[in-house]
Amino acid sequence: MPFRLWTEAERQASMEDALKHWRTGEDVWIYGYGSLIWRPEFDYVERRLATLHGYHRALCLWSRVNRGTPESPGLVFALDRGGSCRGVVYRLQGGLVPRFFPQLWAREMSTGAYLPRWLSCATDAGTVRALVFVMDRTSPAYIPALPEEEVLAIVRRASGRYGPCIDYVTQTAQALREAGIHDRRLARVARLLAAQRHTLPEG
Repeated sequence: MPFRLWTEAERQASMEDALKHWRTGEDVWIYGYGSLIWRPEFDYVERRLATLHGYHRALCLWSRVNRGTPESPGLVFALDRGGSCRGVVYRLQGGLVPRFFPQLWAREMSTGAYLPRWLSCATDAGTVRALVFVMDRTSPAYIPALPEEEVLAIVRRASGRYGPCIDYVTQTAQALREAGIHDRRLARVARLLAAQRHTLPEG
């Protein structure tokens, strides 16, 4: 499968395109549905639970750096088309945008597998327009739905620069539970991973 990291110039061009309508100093909202829930890596002034319609959370993105390798890729969450997704939105102070967004792009757009979009997210305090990274189905990193046993096997064996893939999946499941977000599919995968982890032979 073709794989390459985006260059700094590619990330910069993508970021500038996403911010072309942003007014300097204006606060921005960022939507999180996976690791951004438990590891946002930026200071925010407000956090709300939010629902995004038209996309759902799925282990549909090959990870060949962060949670896997090119030889043994892992699976990480992305927003695939259809359904809805419960997550969180963060309000980032406008003055921090120039400093934080390059770091965000380095984290989320290392391979260009996402499409940055400004989408409406429903919260209890009203709808906000937030930056959302959705899956680019034309990317070679996109993987359609796999059989459950294959997903579990990939998650169990893969590991990358941020650690084991299984830790990423279970930490995300735990963060959702703590936030009061119910994701039945993820909860089932996390339960099966925990059960299998306890039955795997040592070493």
